[in-house]
Amino acid sequence: MLSGIQPSGDLHLGNYLGAIKNWGSRAEEFDCYYFMADLHTITVRQVPADLRRRTLEQLAQYIACGLDPEKNTLFIQSHVPAHAELGWILNCYTMFGELSRMTQFKDKAAKHADNVNGGLFTYPSLMAADILLYQPDLVPVGHDQKQHVELTRNVAQRFNHIYGDVFKVPEPYIPETGARVMSLNAPDSKMSKSMPEGCVFLMEKPEDIQRKFKRAITDSDTERCVRYDPEHKPGVANLMSIYSAVTGESYERIEAEFDGCGYGQFKPRVGEAVIEHLRPIREEASRILADKAYLESVYKSGAEKASYTANKTLRKVYKKIGLVAR
Repeated sequence: MLSGIQPSGDLHLGNYLGAIKNWGSRAEEFDCYYFMADLHTITVRQVPADLRRRTLEQLAQYIACGLDPEKNTLFIQSHVPAHAELGWILNCYTMFGELSRMTQFKDKAAKHADNVNGGLFTYPSLMAADILLYQPDLVPVGHDQKQHVELTRNVAQRFNHIYGDVFKVPEPYIPETGARVMSLNAPDSKMSKSMPEGCVFLMEKPEDIQRKFKRAITDSDTERCVRYDPEHKPGVANLMSIYSAVTGESYERIEAEFDGCGYGQFKPRVGEAVIEHLRPIREEASRILADKAYLESVYKSGAEKASYTANKTLRKVYKKIGLVAR
C-alpha cells in the first residue's frame, strides 16, 4: 500500500481523519510506503525555506500520528530519483486528451492563471510513477484523487499491453468513515489549507481551534437540532462526522447526547473533542522535530528502502522500452 501528501502547507484535520489516522493500523496487513510529495508541490511557486521546513514537519507529524518508521517506509519523494525518471517515461505513454480531462488541472490552472506550467499539466504522469514504482495492490485516496488512480490504471494497462506484464494494476482504496472532511465555514467544500479559517491544522493552538469551531457554519434551519442530514444540514452533518471520527461514537449516539441542546453547546464540545484528540499528536511532533538526528535517520533509511524497491521496477521498465542498461 502506498500514499503521499504534498508538503505545500501544514497538515490539517481533513488529511488526518481522511487518511493518516487510518494508515498506522495497516502496517500489520500491508507493506506500507508513505512519502512527502515535494516534487508535486513545486508545480506552484514555493518559498524554498518554507518547503524544506514543512517537509520535515510533515514527516514528524506522520510519526506522531502513529506511523512507526520500523513498520512503515517513510521517505521524501525527491530523495528517490526513480520517481522523476519513471515520471518522464510515463509522460510518453499518457495521452494529451487524458491529461486535459483532469479536473484538478482545471481547478489549479484557474487558481494560478499566471503560472500554468507544464508540470501542472503532466503531474498525473508523475503520480502514476509514484504509484507504479512500488507495485502496490491498493492506493488509499480521497474521492478527489480517484480520477488520478483511474488514469494510473489506464497507463499501466496500456504499458502492459505493449510490453507484457510489467506493472501491477492498483485499486483505489477509499475508507468509508471520515473520508471527506468539509470546511468549517463552507461545508459544501472540502477542508483545505487554501481556506484557513475553515481549516483546522494539526499543530494549531487549542484556542485557535476552539475559535474556529465556535464560528463553524451550521444551517439556517429553524429546527436547530443536532441531526445527521447531509442534504439539508451539511454544516451540522460535517461537525457530527468530525465528532464521530475523534470519539468513536455513532451518529445515533451523538444525536441522543445532544438532544435538546442548541448549536451553541454542540460546536464547542466538538472543538474540545478535537483539541484533546490532537493534543498528544502535537506534543509528540514537537518532540520529534527537536531531535534532528533522529528525523534525518528516518528519512535516509526510508529513501534507501524505497529506492531499492523503486529501482527494481525502473530497471525492468528501462529494459522493456529498449534503453541500454546502466
